[in-house]
Amino acid sequence: MKRVLVVEPDAGAAESTAGELRRQGYAAHTVDRGARMLRTYHDADLVLLSLDLPDIDGLEVCRTLRAESDIPVIACTHRDNELERVLALKAGADDCVLRTWSPREIGARIEAVLRRTRPQAAGADSISLRPLHIDPRTREVRLRDRLVDVTATEFELLYTLAARPDSVVSRKELMARVWGSNWVRTSRTIDTHVSSLRAKLGSSRWIITVRGVGYRMGHVGQMPEASAG
Repeated sequence: MKRVLVVEPDAGAAESTAGELRRQGYAAHTVDRGARMLRTYHDADLVLLSLDLPDIDGLEVCRTLRAESDIPVIACTHRDNELERVLALKAGADDCVLRTWSPREIGARIEAVLRRTRPQAAGADSISLRPLHIDPRTREVRLRDRLVDVTATEFELLYTLAARPDSVVSRKELMARVWGSNWVRTSRTIDTHVSSLRAKLGSSRWIITVRGVGYRMGHVGQMPEASAG
């Protein structure tokens, strides 16, 4: 049974969420402070983290947790704007969800994140699109030999696109491959993760938007090399 740590300052909301997760087969526990979470997350398989905490800024909690551990994190916010989601992903969250979720949606998100963070099959091939290298065995992304810190979701998204560098991958296929066929589909989910990946790779040209269809990898020959000095 997978263990989910619910970090939520509102006691009623915390117990409601934990109760729903238990009905879906998870072992759910709650804490109401960021500091308490940082002391107790070690026994959990996933952290459901409110960004609205009374003691420590939620984004700072996420950054601290990510510096200490690779445990999957789903950030929760009451603010429905892209900047909030991008900041959460940059802080190390594997996903970011609006707090008005349905029980079915949050269960699907947890299942999808846990699936993406399982070890990759031994036979998966590394991909080298110089100067970008993606290794599914170590789940590392390197750009010009520099390690790029990506979340589990970002890794799966980038790997899916890079595996077919000359093809356009539709939004529908990306949702199915990265988030699962039972996912509650929204275009903003993909857009937010693509935006975060572009920022981490240092250029929007690594991932090209094909309007009305989906995305493709940018042509490596167009990528500027880092200048010396």
